[in-house]
Amino acid sequence: MRRLLCVHVLLCCLSAAHPFCPSQCTCVVHGRTEGTAARSVLCNDPDMSDIPVNVPVDTVKLRIERTAIRRLPTESFYYLVELRYLWLTYNSITSVDTGSFYNLKVLHELRLDGNMISMFPWESLKEMPKLRTLDLHNNRLTNVPTEAIPYLFNITYLDLSSNKFATLPSDLMDIWPPFNRAPVSTNASQKFVLGLQDNPWFCDCKISKLIEISKMTNTPVVLMDLFLICAGPENLAGVPFQRAELDNCVKPSVMTSATMITSPLGSNVILRCDATGFPTPSMYWAKSDGSQVNNTVQESPGDGTRWSIMSLHGIVYKDAGDYRCKAKNVAGDAEAIISLSIAGTVSTTVPPLRTSVGTEPTIRGTTLVPQTDIPNSPSTAPTVPPRISTTLPAVPRKPKTTPSNGLQKGSFKQTKSQPGGNGRKLAADEKSKKMDASQSVKHLKIVEETIDSAVLLWAADGVPNDAPLTVVYSPYGEDDTKRTLETNAGSGKVLLDGLSSGMRYSVCLVAKGGAAGKDPCIDFYTLDNVEDGGQNQLFMIVSGIACALVLPLIAVLLYKILALSCKAQSPASDEEELEKDSYVKFETVSMKRRALNTCPTELWARRATHDSERMLLCSRSSIDSQMTYKSDSSRCEYLC
Repeated sequence: MRRLLCVHVLLCCLSAAHPFCPSQCTCVVHGRTEGTAARSVLCNDPDMSDIPVNVPVDTVKLRIERTAIRRLPTESFYYLVELRYLWLTYNSITSVDTGSFYNLKVLHELRLDGNMISMFPWESLKEMPKLRTLDLHNNRLTNVPTEAIPYLFNITYLDLSSNKFATLPSDLMDIWPPFNRAPVSTNASQKFVLGLQDNPWFCDCKISKLIEISKMTNTPVVLMDLFLICAGPENLAGVPFQRAELDNCVKPSVMTSATMITSPLGSNVILRCDATGFPTPSMYWAKSDGSQVNNTVQESPGDGTRWSIMSLHGIVYKDAGDYRCKAKNVAGDAEAIISLSIAGTVSTTVPPLRTSVGTEPTIRGTTLVPQTDIPNSPSTAPTVPPRISTTLPAVPRKPKTTPSNGLQKGSFKQTKSQPGGNGRKLAADEKSKKMDASQSVKHLKIVEETIDSAVLLWAADGVPNDAPLTVVYSPYGEDDTKRTLETNAGSGKVLLDGLSSGMRYSVCLVAKGGAAGKDPCIDFYTLDNVEDGGQNQLFMIVSGIACALVLPLIAVLLYKILALSCKAQSPASDEEELEKDSYVKFETVSMKRRALNTCPTELWARRATHDSERMLLCSRSSIDSQMTYKSDSSRCEYLC
């Protein structure tokens, strides 16, 4: 008896040593070998209304099925760091918090099918970076927001069947082949399984990519049910996806004016791109590094067409490269590439030339100076192309007998006597000391003026690209408010911002070591305020319209006044005109009074009239009388 009691106590101690299992759940350990045990927990009590909080921390698979749980609170499974399979199927879940799946870093499979979820927290998927299976079958979901697409890139099994989806974002299809432009693979492990059946799909351009996938035979995307049915619009209700033909749904096509453009340094370049498709595609430009270009203009002259123009002002060497014109709509996307090159760029490297002492090679009037002989340049960069400078004929001048000239002459002789490249190096040093750098910065001009900024361009001839320059600008005549910008001679372009509208500014380029008072300068004006200009333009338009309406009225009034004054001076001479005027007035009155069955022409029949007037009084010869004739009872119609 004592032995049996000891054995019972030992078994109780061993059971207490194992992790505690919830009372409403069943715990099973798979694999008894040390280090390979995997615990699974099954909770299927119909009276369970909350997520159990005492699940063993080493649980790998947790199944909570057919319970009365209605809500998943925040951090419901926070301590289950080894959980790989989470099944919450056929419960009564209606609400899922955003942080419900926090800290599930190794979760592979999440199943929530058979619940009543209408809003799923898609952003919670970022807490599960290794998730591959997401089952939301048989719920009440209506849409997948565009913001959820980045969280679905790693999902290879997505079941959205038996929900209330009528459409899907067009960009959602772009994460799977063939729309993600990835090479098509026949490897079975790289298949993507989609469950989309039993939804009221509205077949239009928004799901045109899904309809296209359903018609493909050789694709990594596998549909659980190929017989997807359209629920709308009315003309496609009940039609399978394989036979659905969408009207007015065309992928974009892009056409450019040119594929390669070469333009000189500092010039303005305009690139145009045209796109067609339905719905009307949206367009944008991108550089070769993928960054978007903002200085563009777009216009859609009609449905299905759009064009876009990109402008580059004062191009420099860094502006060269490929520019991609991209067009996109819900049916697909397309792009075209335009390559821009700048005239004068050096595309190949020239090795340094070996010459004799005191001589330099000349080619067609130019002197090639190897990079290793340029002062302050590293000698370990042989691949840098040589700097090309033009050789000008020497002009004889009378030497001045000053100590500085003597020193220069002596140093020049000493330079020629040194062997190798050191002589050329010292000569280049002396030449750079004599050269006025500011005189080599030329062709200053202002482009792209706005109300608060301007772009300054220049050309640097014979100056190293890394030569420092200081841009000094201020309002004209106000030297106490100068502002400066540091740049180099090779950039050739700088933006002056923070300016005031409608003001005159002065800008100068100051080169370090340059002669005083020889800095190149230029003046320019900023644009006036756009709003004031718009008001002035509107005032001018209104004034013009008013003048156009008032001036003719004034002219008519002046004409009437002059005519009346002339008639007052000579009444006897204008008797015939008076008779004509009286006749016209009589006709007007008679036309209005015919409805009263009166005949005013009888009053005029007693006076002498001309033959032409008799013809006009006769209704059979008057077109107006024939048009206004009403009945045969009018006696005045037959006076002739």
